[in-house]
Amino acid sequence: MTNASDQPLRETKKSAERSTSELISSAPNALDSIDRQIISHLQRDGRRAYGAIANEVGLSEAGVRRRVQRLKDSGVMQIVAITDPLQLGYGREALIGIRVHGDVRLVADKIASIDEANYVVMTAGSFDIIAEVIASMTTHSSTS
Repeated sequence: MTNASDQPLRETKKSAERSTSELISSAPNALDSIDRQIISHLQRDGRRAYGAIANEVGLSEAGVRRRVQRLKDSGVMQIVAITDPLQLGYGREALIGIRVHGDVRLVADKIASIDEANYVVMTAGSFDIIAEVIASMTTHSSTS
């Protein structure tokens, strides 16, 4: 049984979720504060339970799940596993920031096609692309 005081909270949650969907579809760069909080929690721990996030941001677990799915579907974020190349047996690693003049997606695709490019992302800020490149100690070594 619900009481009258529960109804405005549910409506507010539904309105917030609906407005987020409209924001993402009409302007992908426009996120509300709840979206940003959800992203922040997932950046700290990509496996954090939606229920725990819901308690922090004031939404239902289902509301958080829907927002995360919308953020992923719209390309705003992705959840990935980050590995330690040294622990995986690779002896050389570089994180490279790249500035591009021209089609950023084309350059990112070309970099991603390189076997040693483990992680390639398009970013906003100082660099257009960040790439992690890893190689074994014997890969591409030259003799003197």
